[in-house]
Amino acid sequence: MRLINSIVATASRHAVLCVLLFLVLGGLGLGYTARHLAIDTDTDHLFAASLAWRQAQIAEDKNFPQFNDLIVAVVRADTPEEAKETATALNAALQADTAHFKDSSYPSGDRFYTDEGLLLLPTDQLAKLLNQIVAAQPFLGQLAADPSARGLLDGLALITQGVQAGANISPYNQAIAGVRANLQAAANGKPVPLSWQSLIMAGAPGQGGAEFVLAHPKLQQGTLQPGGEATKALMAIAKTLPDVKAGRATVNYTGQIPLSDEQFASLTHGLVLGGIISVVLIALWLYLALRSWRLILPILLTLVMGLALTMSYAAIVVRTINLISVAFAILFIGLAVDFAIQYCVRLRAVRLMEPELGPALRETSRLAGAQIALAATATACGFLAFAPTPFVGVAELGEIAGAGMFIAFFCTISFLPALLRLFRPHPETESVALPGGAKADHVLRRHRRAVLGLFGALALAGLWGAVTLRFDANPLDTKDPNTESMRTIRSLLADPQTNPFYADALAPNLDAARALADKLGTLKEVSQAISGATFVPQDQPQKLAMLAQAQTILAPTLLAAATPPKQPVTAQEIRDAMAKTIAAITNVQAKLPKGSELLGIASVLKQLQGEDDARIMAMNEAITRFLPLELQNLTRALQAKPITQDNLPASIKADWFLPDGQVRVEAFPTAAAQTTKGLYAFSKAVLAAAPNAGGPAISTIATAGTILSSFKEAAILAFIAIAVILLAVFRNLRDSLLVLAALALSALLTALFARMAGMSINYANIIALPLLLGVGVSFNVYFVMNFRSGMRNFLASATARAVLFSALTTATAFGSLAASADRGTASMGDLLFLSLAAVLVSTFIFLPALLHTLADARKA
Repeated sequence: MRLINSIVATASRHAVLCVLLFLVLGGLGLGYTARHLAIDTDTDHLFAASLAWRQAQIAEDKNFPQFNDLIVAVVRADTPEEAKETATALNAALQADTAHFKDSSYPSGDRFYTDEGLLLLPTDQLAKLLNQIVAAQPFLGQLAADPSARGLLDGLALITQGVQAGANISPYNQAIAGVRANLQAAANGKPVPLSWQSLIMAGAPGQGGAEFVLAHPKLQQGTLQPGGEATKALMAIAKTLPDVKAGRATVNYTGQIPLSDEQFASLTHGLVLGGIISVVLIALWLYLALRSWRLILPILLTLVMGLALTMSYAAIVVRTINLISVAFAILFIGLAVDFAIQYCVRLRAVRLMEPELGPALRETSRLAGAQIALAATATACGFLAFAPTPFVGVAELGEIAGAGMFIAFFCTISFLPALLRLFRPHPETESVALPGGAKADHVLRRHRRAVLGLFGALALAGLWGAVTLRFDANPLDTKDPNTESMRTIRSLLADPQTNPFYADALAPNLDAARALADKLGTLKEVSQAISGATFVPQDQPQKLAMLAQAQTILAPTLLAAATPPKQPVTAQEIRDAMAKTIAAITNVQAKLPKGSELLGIASVLKQLQGEDDARIMAMNEAITRFLPLELQNLTRALQAKPITQDNLPASIKADWFLPDGQVRVEAFPTAAAQTTKGLYAFSKAVLAAAPNAGGPAISTIATAGTILSSFKEAAILAFIAIAVILLAVFRNLRDSLLVLAALALSALLTALFARMAGMSINYANIIALPLLLGVGVSFNVYFVMNFRSGMRNFLASATARAVLFSALTTATAFGSLAASADRGTASMGDLLFLSLAAVLVSTFIFLPALLHTLADARKA
């Protein structure tokens, strides 16, 4: 206490020198901060590398570095051919752009999937596909001999012969419907390519869905969005691709780099405007609390100075802040302003009795200095309790904010008194007690037992809220859903094979990998499991024999396909073929079911017959655009060669095999894994079958476990530290328990309010809990220390006025977080707001009622 009085007296006596020293120190600190404080946007670094699951994650990243730091381009198109065509062109362009990209790959575009892909199918599925192809030989023969619209129309005429003979043409229904749709588009003057891959090779690997191009960008380290320029370059290239320009294909992006970049952009979006609004509102609350710019401006300058020094501390000690610890600035403003408001409101009350500023400053430090010191120390303990935990993101936040509380306290008892001496606020002429406080005190004293009973019931409800409050382990739920990368990744969740929450493990060899994949594949939580062994399929002799047999049957067709047409087809020849096809369909019309696609084709052909040559030839080009390529691919697929581990492409080997022979096994979740509960079930089931499993699903659940255990550990440490400090200062168990009881009630009310609001806890908003400890301890300490000094009108005091307006300024600072586009940050602001409301209810209603009860008991 003497030390605090001495510092205040010295600072106010040498006010000019004190202010100049702080300005020099702050300026030097900000200069150092600008050069040395870095921001790490990698969410993996939010947790200690020493954790077992992080060690496994680091090992996996080392074994398969090609899956790290990616921009993933997701290509979709109206036909599989256009998607592959666009992905191939995009990959080539990215490889050529060495200014923005280290490398790029298009895994499913490897010729391996065209040449040997049929061997990857299960035997029964391969047999079904080959039977379909062989059954369509007459149709394919027409196309191979004449790859034009004329050949297609002649093939349709052959199908009518089957109808005439009573054959079942239902296997052709999907193909006929596709042809009719394309002919109709051409008749409407908007010809579109026909997907021959979907017609000829339906069911083969790589059918439909999205195509993925994986690019490693050259990151611009030291910037807020290291991959931003590369992402812009990718989208600029995408816009130049023919199918994209034609509106037939789209290119979107996602991946670790864009997700990280866009999350930080969400965090900073509107930061300046939000900051300005917060400062204006804080200034308004300060005016209502203090009524004088001579008091308000010193508080704001003290806040700025404390923040500058705290940033300097972060630059010197922590050096790199992360996506969580970056919030320390808002939290500092929200909490540190309390100390300055307490000091200045108490100063106003003192100057009613002591108008002279110098003696009033010293008297204020005597009355409030110890209270502010205790509040700062207890608040710092709430933060510093997280420093030993493996949740590095919050540990760093705790370290910075904890030190910031001591810095804020030192500024409050040195820089602030010096500024007040220079600004010379006028003496007070009226009471600074909280308006209506005396009446509220009377009501609480009169109904104290009913109030305590009500809070007993609320505490029980809060206990229910704490037990049932849900923890959301999905990190995607904390990101802005309106960013490009989030929209893209959400579109992939429905397909288990593109769900980002997969699990993987290593098996010692091919046989073990095959056995583990089979074991995982039988789990109800797993939709599919594959491994490196999947690319060296079993039953190859049988499959090769089936392919050879199909090749023999289709030999004439494939030979014709390899022979270039003698001369191009003309528009009139196509019209003649249309007339023949219309006649053939008309002949069997009575045998066709109502609504048959063949009847629709006849109708469209009648429309097309009257069109000019240009439209007819445009239809021909669209219909046959991908036909020669697909016939070539069919020829190559039927000539597949045996697959061994040795002759696998280098890209597949790198993705699935380690140099020591270990084989990667990957399990994909069912749609249920999109929820936290489903993800827990998937992770648990996989780990039971493969204890060494890792991957995003496993690490996500492990992350949740680390977060929860860290907060339990920190909460216990903080509670013990605060209790020890209170006991050391109060030297009284009862008064210490008063603060702790109000604090515990605040925590239970926060859980109740969050549960009623339908909120869930996540890795971002969970940091509201240490702030609850800090704010709750500060406010409760002020009231209990006033009670110890003999005060009985708690809400009618200057302390209550200071607490109320301190809470309003804190709520304003936290409100700027709630308005963030980043869902994690916004949820943090929401929970902070609820926790602050819980603290105010506890401090302004429960604690005074409890203190009145104790005071009356003492009288009795």
